[in-house]
Amino acid sequence: MSRRPSKPPALHPRNRYQGRYDFSLLARKCPPLKAFIREGKDGQTTIDFTDPAALRCLNGALLQHWYQITGWQIPDDALCPPIPGRADLIHHLADLLASSHDGVIPSGEQLRGLDVGTGANLIYPLIGNAEYGWQFVGSDIDAEALANAEQILTANPRLQGQITLRLQSDAKSIFDGIIDTGEQFDFTLCNPPFYASAGQAQQANERKWRGLDKTPSGRNFGGRANELYCDDGEAGFLQRMAAQSKTFAQQVFWFTSLVASADSLKTLPEQLRALGATDVRVIDMSQGNKRSRLLAWTYLDKKQRRAWRRARWPATRI
Repeated sequence: MSRRPSKPPALHPRNRYQGRYDFSLLARKCPPLKAFIREGKDGQTTIDFTDPAALRCLNGALLQHWYQITGWQIPDDALCPPIPGRADLIHHLADLLASSHDGVIPSGEQLRGLDVGTGANLIYPLIGNAEYGWQFVGSDIDAEALANAEQILTANPRLQGQITLRLQSDAKSIFDGIIDTGEQFDFTLCNPPFYASAGQAQQANERKWRGLDKTPSGRNFGGRANELYCDDGEAGFLQRMAAQSKTFAQQVFWFTSLVASADSLKTLPEQLRALGATDVRVIDMSQGNKRSRLLAWTYLDKKQRRAWRRARWPATRI
């Protein structure tokens, strides 16, 4: 297993967020944001980052300003992801693909990715398509979440045919029922549920609000049950994903997943090697004080990777 050396916390250099948000500019781009802007203790303009409505409005403004995505709305109880952090994963994923392509990021609609658990926010496909032109399939077990994601696509006609949605009818399956026979994906990605139970998620929520010295009023990033917890938590989900990935070993170049807790990685590299993975990587990522990892693995040998690249990947960036 290869692993990048640890570096000081920093966003990816290609991340569009570097420094502070320009709230004045964002409010001009997205006027509803103006209602949430206030002066912070340092005298700078800010918003209340514990206010779910403010965060949803900020996300909509960022997507419109950075990626020309309009009409981004999610239900009040849906996961509201921080855009810079999700963009970071996309950029690190692009670097992973480049490492298999002579250092050149393969971009354009020839590249296809599968976002497992895309949710109502559809955030990874939106950013991945905007930054690199990749096509996506977004899967989810929540039909209501997919209906909301479809509304986002409808509001952005240029995304028709670039991002498609598939409902996973079996909550225990990750790839089966989504990846069709003979279908190929250049990568998969996923943001797994972190907690092992509703009670564990609630306890974490209460600890967070105590730390802020505020009364609990829901997680500031929201999240439905299937987005927040599953049997055995993040580690269990990743172990199941690893086991199920073997069936599709020749249909996916790179399997990847966000990993929030380092403890979730304790047995995964060994499990993946035992399954026949030829390359397992853990890529460290950081956003401010928050650390996370991108776990990546492939079953293809060097000859198969070269053949895949020649058949599917463009020679230069667009």
